[in-house]
Amino acid sequence: MKTRTLMVQGATSDAGKSLLVTALCRWLVRQGVRVAPFKPQNMALNSAVTEDGGEIGRAQAVQAAACRIAAHTDTNPVLLKPNSDTGAQVIIHGRAIGNRSARDYHDYKLVAREAVLQSHARLAARYQAIVAEGAGSPAEINLRANDIANMGFAEAVDCPVVLIADIDRGGVFAHLVGTLALLSASERGRVAGFVINRFRGDLSLLQPGLDWLVQETGKPVLGVLPYLHGLHLDAEDALPALLPFPASGGGAGEEGKLRVIVPALPRISNHTDFDALRAHPQIEFHFIAPGEKPPAADLVILPGSKNVRADLDFLRTQDWEKHLLHHLRYGGKLIGICGGFQMLGRWLHDPYGVEGAVGSSAGLGWLDMETTLQRDKQLRNCSGKLAFDNAPVKGYEIHAGTSSGAALMRPALWLEHGADGAMSEDGQILGTYLHGLFDAPAACTSLLSWAGLRDVAASDYFALREATLERLADMVEQHLDTAHLRQLLDLPCTEEVLCAP
Repeated sequence: MKTRTLMVQGATSDAGKSLLVTALCRWLVRQGVRVAPFKPQNMALNSAVTEDGGEIGRAQAVQAAACRIAAHTDTNPVLLKPNSDTGAQVIIHGRAIGNRSARDYHDYKLVAREAVLQSHARLAARYQAIVAEGAGSPAEINLRANDIANMGFAEAVDCPVVLIADIDRGGVFAHLVGTLALLSASERGRVAGFVINRFRGDLSLLQPGLDWLVQETGKPVLGVLPYLHGLHLDAEDALPALLPFPASGGGAGEEGKLRVIVPALPRISNHTDFDALRAHPQIEFHFIAPGEKPPAADLVILPGSKNVRADLDFLRTQDWEKHLLHHLRYGGKLIGICGGFQMLGRWLHDPYGVEGAVGSSAGLGWLDMETTLQRDKQLRNCSGKLAFDNAPVKGYEIHAGTSSGAALMRPALWLEHGADGAMSEDGQILGTYLHGLFDAPAACTSLLSWAGLRDVAASDYFALREATLERLADMVEQHLDTAHLRQLLDLPCTEEVLCAP
């Protein structure tokens, strides 16, 4: 049977493309289908390391987990990681090829297109079905030339498209009809139907609008998805809503919870490192928005960054250096992860202009080390244990910096390849290159105990994510026209599932 590709495109950004692709992947696995996710081009600062040692968008790694396959660079052949408002690092087949401005990359798309089609062909040779995800919206007519992210890809591989829109933000019918109006005739022809996402309320009140939509466009509504609360899925890029930190007279969290804060850096990367903390029942967690005064907390974490020197300058302009000195003086704990770890040292050097202008910046100086950015990244999945109590850890490294100095003689972790990170002599500061530091349950418990939480409750983020994947598959079965979906993928009908006429 020929492999069939079904593509999900969005009427807007954040319409639910990643969620629907993930849901369809797990639903197809339940049907006994060998399926793979695919995103031709992704722009995201949350990434993952694949089995073949490359780098892809974090959402595609989660979608691979939904398919119960190992993440591979072919599932996301083009990844763009913004390092300024007008430029990004370009990653092709998992490897960084350099930085390009938005205009330069637009001209480069013809080369990137070949990488996309090569990856798709390799997946088609291995799997029964491919569920592809678009980027942004196909109605961005200024980006139509040489498009590889949406309809340009769909036309190249001749696949049907499902268009999803978010009713929660309002204007859902305008989004869908307006998107169709901006497509070419051939592009409109391959839109096989609509999915409306994040609906809450009485469906019967929506039905007249659905009937009008079908009559107006001639396209079927494949389903209306409910607004799902409490999902535990790695975000593709955007930070969760930045709400003000609750006022409090001290560092102790509400009802004995541990207060954890993270500065929302302009180029924050891999903020999925904190998903396990955000889901933990004993953690009061907040990202601190620009301009917001950092409040008292038990634990401060400096996150990864795609432009470490620029984000360090940002912290200083926001008075974070003064706040951190006060935090440490009164016994608070501090963790730096990847770029945040590099900031804790004495110096940051970028002799090749890897992340921005060539030059050096003074670090915060709390760890006796310095970091030099190299042209080649270190990419690897790894496991090991915490140095202070041997709790097992598991995660991945994505960094261009190489650190050296006396502080590294007191490592924070012991990984398969050797020592990692550093701890201060007084035990208040911990730095590491390992992303996913809190994901392993035992490591999370140990680190929260170190940070001052008493009687830490067991929490397993991997189990929570797996439960979410199953919940998404249930959603497909309950709210989408699965017979029509099977027909779009050329899957055989079954006694349980009758295909659409």
